[in-house]
Amino acid sequence: MAREFPIDRMRNFGIVAHVDAGKTTTSERVLFYTGMSHKIGEVHDGATVTDWMEQERERGITITAAAISCNWSKTMETDRKDKSKMYNFNIIDTPGHIDFTAEVKRSMRVLDGAVVVFDGAAGVEPQTETNWGYADEANVPRLCFINKMDKLGADFDASVKSIHDRLSKKAVRIQIPIGAEDTMKGVIDLITMKAYRFGGEMGMDVTEEEIPAELLEEAKKWRAEMIEAIVAHDDVLMEAFFGGAEPSVEDLKKTLRKAVIANEIFPILTGTALRNIGVQLVLDAVVDYLPSPLDLPDTTGTDPDDETKVVTRKPDDAEPLSALVFKLQDDKFVGQLAFFRVYSGTLKSGSYILNASTGNKERVGRIVRLMADKRTEIEEVYAGEIAAAVGIKEVKTSHTLCDEKQPIALEQITFPEPVVAVRVEPKTKNDQEKMGVALKRLSDEDPTFKVSTDEETAETIIAGMGELHLDIIVDRMKREFGVEANIGAPQVAYRETIQNAAEAEYKYVKQSGGRGQYGHVKIRIKPLEALAKNAEGEDEKVAKNITREDHFEFVNNIKGGVVPGEYIPAVAKGAKEAMARGFVAGYKMEDISVELFDGSYHDVDSSEIAFRLAAINAFKEAAKKANAVILEPIMKVEVRTPEQYMGDINGSIASKRGQVEGTEELGGKTIIRAKVPLSELFGYTNTLRSMTQGRASMTMEFDHYEAVPPNVSAEIKKTRGVRATEDDE
Repeated sequence: MAREFPIDRMRNFGIVAHVDAGKTTTSERVLFYTGMSHKIGEVHDGATVTDWMEQERERGITITAAAISCNWSKTMETDRKDKSKMYNFNIIDTPGHIDFTAEVKRSMRVLDGAVVVFDGAAGVEPQTETNWGYADEANVPRLCFINKMDKLGADFDASVKSIHDRLSKKAVRIQIPIGAEDTMKGVIDLITMKAYRFGGEMGMDVTEEEIPAELLEEAKKWRAEMIEAIVAHDDVLMEAFFGGAEPSVEDLKKTLRKAVIANEIFPILTGTALRNIGVQLVLDAVVDYLPSPLDLPDTTGTDPDDETKVVTRKPDDAEPLSALVFKLQDDKFVGQLAFFRVYSGTLKSGSYILNASTGNKERVGRIVRLMADKRTEIEEVYAGEIAAAVGIKEVKTSHTLCDEKQPIALEQITFPEPVVAVRVEPKTKNDQEKMGVALKRLSDEDPTFKVSTDEETAETIIAGMGELHLDIIVDRMKREFGVEANIGAPQVAYRETIQNAAEAEYKYVKQSGGRGQYGHVKIRIKPLEALAKNAEGEDEKVAKNITREDHFEFVNNIKGGVVPGEYIPAVAKGAKEAMARGFVAGYKMEDISVELFDGSYHDVDSSEIAFRLAAINAFKEAAKKANAVILEPIMKVEVRTPEQYMGDINGSIASKRGQVEGTEELGGKTIIRAKVPLSELFGYTNTLRSMTQGRASMTMEFDHYEAVPPNVSAEIKKTRGVRATEDDE
């Protein structure tokens, strides 16, 4: 089967935003205008295509990223049915709520561009900042769409200012609105210097007009600023412009495209998706300015057998296969779906591939193209495309699928750690049997959802990004897997670490007749951050002796073979085991470097288990001397409130050990930004509502871990059944 669209006519992009900025409403218009749906689904009706889960339609929020494929011809093309002029879009509609941030992060990893949607009355909101940061990490080019310009309080200029102040000064207007709130009538394109109106059924009829006389001077002002920003990226254009020559529309678009792909300019567009104004021009901008797979650098990875060897793949069907699995989804009809992006080569249904992450050879049963929860079976996927596979058994998020003869391991996606945990207990024995299966499948789908067992009570503990996240998980257990469960109160996911360096020695000796056990180690532990700074100048020889993982580092500094090489991994394993259960209140320890610098062995009695046990005990001794502390998650909080409640809210934040970091005015409300411990925020939304007669709203997201004060440490120890120490007084 031949490729339907050439690769230069493909656009893989995501639609991202803060919750309630109109992202899903925009996605529904995209589906309607591209002909993929014949009726626009509205969020308030619970009838959207991209929000297909029952929980999404009931709550009016996006929970899981939905992939959709569609085709588009530019708005003002004379023959919009000419396939040679069409572009193929692979779009991912992502969640806006912070509890489902993993969906945005993994989508950014496989997308070539993004449309960031803003509420015209609210400007930049907290999750927008987080999503923007993920896009920066992945180096993803972006368009900005200031939506909801028909909303009461909508202010285009204030929204642009918030983008400049909180995201990037590189954002540049390429459109301005015609009116605002109830006078919002259309948009002005500053590149073509034309006005566009949207009439007919659902704004389908787009007409190009001259700019209204009362807006002409304003349009000229912003066009001059736009041209200056664009020509700065082309020396020839800049010289001509400052010499008095006006750049052509073609030259402006060509230069702007290069600047957008290089992340040097983020074009700002505007409209209102709910009133069907401006969405078609956003799709035209996707075509004009966001990259095709050919516009981006070649994909790089490593050889699975030699991590120091860099492997490169071009976005070409003739190259060996390389694809990244970025999402798993359990489907009640076909089983597990593995969403993947093909970076090079092709993948046929029924073919065999290598999972470079596991080393296993697997058969791809079927391949489907997605339309949210609908599937179309296809025979083959080409370079640059996004699809889902059925029948791959041992696959996880971030696994690389590749050609068996020419393997490659692509860079893995990293996810934030959970910050809220609850105890979950099945109601019946029948539920107990089903709960294990349900929790495994749900944790496979969602890398930010973790399942563990309390060693002392044997209770099951589930952890996630917030109360809503865990609420949705429990609801899915009930609806999708038929599991009834009792849930405990939310608990904070505390951690432990050390503040000082310390050394310890332990000799594990056991004689019980016959062969004994002997392991002797001397270790040094120190906070990981401190060592990371000191290690920047390490030479290659030293670096080879260092193993770095998330929140843990092991340094092998053994000289002269005093501890044989075969026992070194057992020492590292023992240290990690000791960190799994901390020494202050029993929480997991992290951000620690462990250095093995001396020891001894016995020719007959030494074994891996002896060195592992010696390392566990040595770590315990060292941790006692290293000033171990409890860490708590600190949340970045943003409260939007009428000004008259500002004093009360600042006082309540201070009473919760919070620190106000700044305030600003936007859309007629005061925005208060603060950092507050998560443990103080349970139920705070209700407190805020009662304090402000329901007129204030709050959003929060994880920011960092910080050592708890001594009095709080004492309380935590008390709840964990640990005796307080003098340091807690």
